[in-house]
Amino acid sequence: MRKGLFIKHRPGSLQLPLAAALFLVAAPLFADEPAAPTAPYVTSFDKISAGDTAWMLASTALVLMMTIPGLALFYAGMVRKKNVLATALHSFAITCLVTVLWVVAGYSLAFTPGSPWIGGFSRLLLGGMVFDKVAGTVSVSHVATTIPESVLVMFQMTFAIITPALITGAFAERMKFGAMIAFMTLWSLLVYAPVAHWVWEPGGWLAAMGDQDFAGGTVVHINAGAAGIVCAFVLGKRTGYGREPFVPYNLAFTLIGASLLWVGWFGFNAGSATAADGRAGMAMLVTQLATATASLSWMMTEWMLRMRVSLLGACSGAVAGLVAITPASGFVDQFGALAIGAAAGIGCYWGATGLKKLLGADDSLDVFGIHGIGGMIGAILTGVFSRKAISGADASLLTQTIGAFSTLAYSAGMSFVILMGLKWTIGLRVEPEQEFAGLDLSLHAEQIP
Repeated sequence: MRKGLFIKHRPGSLQLPLAAALFLVAAPLFADEPAAPTAPYVTSFDKISAGDTAWMLASTALVLMMTIPGLALFYAGMVRKKNVLATALHSFAITCLVTVLWVVAGYSLAFTPGSPWIGGFSRLLLGGMVFDKVAGTVSVSHVATTIPESVLVMFQMTFAIITPALITGAFAERMKFGAMIAFMTLWSLLVYAPVAHWVWEPGGWLAAMGDQDFAGGTVVHINAGAAGIVCAFVLGKRTGYGREPFVPYNLAFTLIGASLLWVGWFGFNAGSATAADGRAGMAMLVTQLATATASLSWMMTEWMLRMRVSLLGACSGAVAGLVAITPASGFVDQFGALAIGAAAGIGCYWGATGLKKLLGADDSLDVFGIHGIGGMIGAILTGVFSRKAISGADASLLTQTIGAFSTLAYSAGMSFVILMGLKWTIGLRVEPEQEFAGLDLSLHAEQIP
């Protein structure tokens, strides 16, 4: 056998090629993860989750149901018979108005990159949003990458709709319809969209601080509550307020409306996970638990102080619980839900009774007492009960407090400016004769027989 047929092994001769091969195989395991997207972008159909999309479509319908018919019935049942139709019309008209405003400018100002204070203009009239069946491409938002952008637009639209609709309860039975439309137009663009950007767009200043608002305790409820109390002060009290009984037309309507709100709130809170996942499941569970707890704590408080339990109180307590758990729903466990629900029932009872008397404002349907106070309780207690294992991030009581009071101050201040501008131009309040006759007949030429 010839010597030349053998290759002598030299230690280390294969180490370099072997190391190179191992590096090529293992490098992806140690490489930095791709940077998270910071703006809406176009992707292929196969990157969209059918399960997430189906859940978000259902959630969107649930949240829209909260305003029409839920809030419309909830509010209409609490006003006097002569104002039932006008009150229900507020919710319906705002649904139409904000739908258009959101597509024209609201979504772009809230959910696209811009400054820490306001979004950009890349999605005005939804320009740049893509769905191309031929090419198999669709745009997604950087805040919800597994569903089409159109679904996020619709889902967030329903939040933008219900927020100003909540405010109408504060000035029920005395505001001009045209003034209401003008106020809600300006408020939606100048107050709601910026606050939504602060909290929910990653570039917003509160988001950058780590403010936790899973489904809108700050963006929706504190925002609406602050605007509501300012509306009540600026418009003044209803004629006869405190001197004559204001008998609700039909509290059965209110019960049906509250029940629709409760069911729809699962889309509100669990849908804010923007995915059909474990967080959505936890959000649904704690929403149910906190709502039931708050209604019970309201009823117990009412019983201890007045020796009776009322249907209106039970419904109000449930809504208080829904409001308070909203910012915390994706961050807390069952123990946090119990604590927040109990605090909301007691705190919002005080807000709708003791604080209301202390402030001296005719907040007709207790928008500030329930949504403002409930939102504050929930936002601040999120900093106490948020669990990193659920939220994925540490919560700060200081940050939560800053977010809550900043929104309260901004919404109240801007609402006052808008209202005073309208008061000096087109006027805000109906004439005394119209208020006496009722807004159904005097403004809309309709009435309940």
